[in-house]
Formats: sequence, structure tokens, C-alpha cells
Amino acid sequence: MTVSARRITAAICTYERYDLLPGAIDSALAQSLPRDAFQVVVVDNSPDPERSAREAAAFAGHDNLVWHHEPRPGLSNARNVAARLAGAPLVAYLDDDARADAVWLENVAGCFDQFGPAVQVVGGRIRPWWGAPRPDWLADEMLGDITVVDLGPHRRLLADGEWVAGANIAFRVSALAAAGWFDTSLGRTGGGASLLSAEETAVTDRIRALGGQVAYDPLAAVDHWVDPDRLTQRWFRRRAAWQAVSDYLRDPKARLAKRDEAWGAVKGFLLQQNPADRTMRGLALEQASAPDFRWQVSAVYNAVTALLAGLDERDDL
Repeated sequence: MTVSARRITAAICTYERYDLLPGAIDSALAQSLPRDAFQVVVVDNSPDPERSAREAAAFAGHDNLVWHHEPRPGLSNARNVAARLAGAPLVAYLDDDARADAVWLENVAGCFDQFGPAVQVVGGRIRPWWGAPRPDWLADEMLGDITVVDLGPHRRLLADGEWVAGANIAFRVSALAAAGWFDTSLGRTGGGASLLSAEETAVTDRIRALGGQVAYDPLAAVDHWVDPDRLTQRWFRRRAAWQAVSDYLRDPKARLAKRDEAWGAVKGFLLQQNPADRTMRGLALEQASAPDFRWQVSAVYNAVTALLAGLDERDDL
């Protein structure tokens, strides 16, 4: 079978994650589809091409694996490169710190087949692979911040407002091209210094605007590593601040329209704190309960949104 007859490409974009990357690649290679029906593309964005070549050598025996060192930084760019390298009409993205079930690609491709050409994006279940015990203050409603996705037990089309995540998301390559690919002004660059995100949401929104539909398949599932460094309240507050920046960049008009609402929500939170904590301190204090922490994180998001949109407080005369 020729490369052009392959059904689907598994794409793994990575940046200096050589400790976790081999497990992700092994899981992508061990799929239930026939070997000639899929390929694996690794786009290594790490800064050292010689190290990348040494790591690639461990997988040289796999004729359905392509390893590409990409010097231009940025996750969005790496995803675009992977899609252009794909030797199949479908590309499924797997994070370098995730492990795919053996039937992952089979179900992704099957979901596209079942719903037909109208479905141009498919997302799957993302289970947490805990690197440390889950904290008591981490409510179920906040699991999405660590990329946990479970939209139920059935394969189905998504409704407006529902979303799938980049750790386990697939596209028709033609739909990505028609939507202008991933926006390289969004997404992370150079490890964890920036938590800028929303690139997969932005391109999915553009695909939807062009008439494409999004589907979910719970059996197209992966386990996603939850680093212990993320299981701190400091990280979640930081994550909320960067999400506000990401959402503003993705749709500034919508965020501007919510400026006053966002600022009112911040003031509502701060007014419930002790008088000494009705400042930035109140947005940084450790919270004892899950509801209080969830409220604080929401206030952090709204504070950044309001600041980006431009505050204009005036004393009453």
C-alpha cells in the first residue's frame, strides 16, 4: 500500500520532553489499525538538532514513522508542519506527555467515517494520569484546566459551547488548510514559560464558521500526564491569567464587551475577603476549600480580562 492510501496520521509535537516522548511514540506506533493504514509524524521543536537526531535514531526501524526537527519555535507552527508532512487525509494530534489507547486511531478514523464529510474535527476522551495525588481543593469543574475531557459515553456531534482539547484532537487536513492552519500568534513557545493557548479552539471556531462540524468519540481515548508542578494553586492562578490573555487574543471584541461584567465579578470576590485582603493579595492567597479556590481563580481570569480591556474607575464626586 502506498503512503497516499494511508487513512490517518498521528502527529506528536514536542519540545525537550525526551523523558516522556518515547512512551507517546510507542503508544502511537502500537495502534490496532494495520501498519500500512497509518503513520506517525514527530515534530521536534527542541533547540538542539544533534540531540534530536540521536533521539530519532531509536525509532529508525519504523518505516511508518517520520521524525522532523523544526527549528522555528512554537507549538502552532509545529502542528502546521506536522499537518503538511502528513501522508494521509486525517491528522490526529497526541501530546508528547500522553499515552494513546491501542484503538485510538481506529476510533478517530471511524468517527470521521460515520459522520461523513460534514465532520471536520474529532476529539476524544482525555483521562488524567496523575503525577501526584489530586488535591482536595481541585473541584471537578476545574479539571478542564489540566486538560481532562469526558463528554459522556457516546460518539456524537458536539453542541455549541462544547469543546475538545489539543492533547487529543484530529482534523481533516483539507479543513485545516481551508481555515488558514493554526494561528502562530497563539499557542505555547519554548516550554512552560508562557501558557498561551487556545490555538486549537481558534482554528476549530474558524472551521465551524466555514460550515464544518465537530464530533466526540469516547473510545478515541488517551491518558495525559498531570505534572506535580501543575497541582498547586499558584499554577492554576497562572493558568487562569494566561487563559484570559489567550481568549482576548482569539476574540478581542467579545472580551471588550465583557469588560464591565468581568470587573464587577472581581470586585464581588474581593468585597467578600477580609478588609486587608481586598487588594491583589486577595487574588494570590491560598484557599482552603474547593469552592473558594474556584471563585478566586475565576476572579483572576476576570481581573486580567478587565485589565486588558481597559479599566476606568472614578471616585464619586
